[in-house]
Amino acid sequence: MRTQAELAAFIQSQAYLMSLLARVEALFLPDAWIAAGILRNAVWDRLHGRTPAYDPNQDVDVVYFDRADASPERDRALEAELLTRHPGVRWSVKNQARMHVRNGDAPYQDTADAMRHWPETATAIGARAREARLELAMPWGWDDLFDLAVRPTPRFEQKPDIYRDRLKAKDWRTRWPKLTFHGI
Repeated sequence: MRTQAELAAFIQSQAYLMSLLARVEALFLPDAWIAAGILRNAVWDRLHGRTPAYDPNQDVDVVYFDRADASPERDRALEAELLTRHPGVRWSVKNQARMHVRNGDAPYQDTADAMRHWPETATAIGARAREARLELAMPWGWDDLFDLAVRPTPRFEQKPDIYRDRLKAKDWRTRWPKLTFHGI
């Protein structure tokens, strides 16, 4: 896997991911994506020669951007709605229009801008289904994901202790031994 087209074909070949994307699309949320770990982990599994393992304890991160209602209560209601549409999934819905406050950043302009502030470049990935098309977003590019490189985003280069603690807690090296780690 080396190109955006190959990544899109891989995601489209994953029935589980496509079913999740369809549930999120049906909510008609503005600038909404399934993002982060579920996508990154599936790619890393594939690049390690394994069938992706979708852990039922893993969150499915849904991110969207809507300044009109950035309340946490709305996110909880959306999680409940998704759970009725696709039970057994640990949905985690976050409106990125308010996340800058929690993260100590300037206001984000959209979901992709929020992703630029996530901890690792390979984690800043999103996919969405739109009218039978798959769209991908990865504001830091594809190379680190495909090269199995774990690297902090520029924002987390300024937060090295948080970045190192996150890597230690995730223990990715155990599951994906081919990963290389940068900035630690």
